[in-house]
Amino acid sequence: MSPKPFELHPQLARDCHELGRLGEIRLLLHGNAALDWFILVPERDVVELHDLVPADRRALEDAADRLAHWLKEEGADKINVAAIGNMVPQLHYHVVGRRRDDPAWPGVVWGRLPETDRREPETIAALVEGLRGAGLDLS
Repeated sequence: MSPKPFELHPQLARDCHELGRLGEIRLLLHGNAALDWFILVPERDVVELHDLVPADRRALEDAADRLAHWLKEEGADKINVAAIGNMVPQLHYHVVGRRRDDPAWPGVVWGRLPETDRREPETIAALVEGLRGAGLDLS
């Protein structure tokens, strides 16, 4: 019997734009345009960060580090990284670029952001090109 193919949790699929893959990690962009809020989802059937085998955890942390460096270069004042998952049980890792002028600063982003329009396709395409230009090899 072959393993079940990876499926992105429906809540993540609804809330995010899928930007591509970094190896076996899905790179998502939260739909709320108020922040640069990325979500990394390892293509593994795990719930907790400590459930990943060491090589997969290193790959996830490396992807998060590369995103964080890029966000800082793009002007973020602070980078928030978290694997919370109380509402979505599929392991996902948030990498959020915070700015002193963002609508939730200095508090947490969860439940504190105003509803904004979803990002335009042109804006997403430019963001993907910027990530690629910074060496994030999205497939």
